[in-house]
Amino acid sequence: MTVQDHPLIVKNITWKNEAETEAFAQALARQPSIGHALIALQGDLGAGKTTFVRHLLKSLGVAGHIKSPTYAVVEPYTLSASGLNIWHFDFYRFNDPREWEEAGFRDIFASPGLKLVEWPEKAGDQLPQPDLLIHIEMLANESRAVTLTAHTAMGAELLP
Repeated sequence: MTVQDHPLIVKNITWKNEAETEAFAQALARQPSIGHALIALQGDLGAGKTTFVRHLLKSLGVAGHIKSPTYAVVEPYTLSASGLNIWHFDFYRFNDPREWEEAGFRDIFASPGLKLVEWPEKAGDQLPQPDLLIHIEMLANESRAVTLTAHTAMGAELLP
């Protein structure tokens, strides 16, 4: 079975509060294949995509302030201990999927490392298939309904 032939695996969970979001991020950071994954994050403004990414990056060992890439489009990180390259993208401001290609992101997505993408739908079909899609929905009680969709075998390895 090739990566493209992998059946979708969908899992629904709830994050009742930010502590549960952080705990999920910490568990994900411990997965051996995390450093090679493409993780796409979907959800409305304020759903918690950037909050989740901040918890994940801190769990992986990123020190200091973790900025949202809303205006810069991408924030790169390199972990000195492991040499792991991480890119945090936010395509919210894209008006046309061709902006992804024009920005030269094809080379980054072809290189080794972890890619975290907020608003992947704004890149259209330019973006490679994510290993794991995390869809976050804000509920009335401030908890989050989270749908995890593994599109690849690597994505399935990342599921809790």
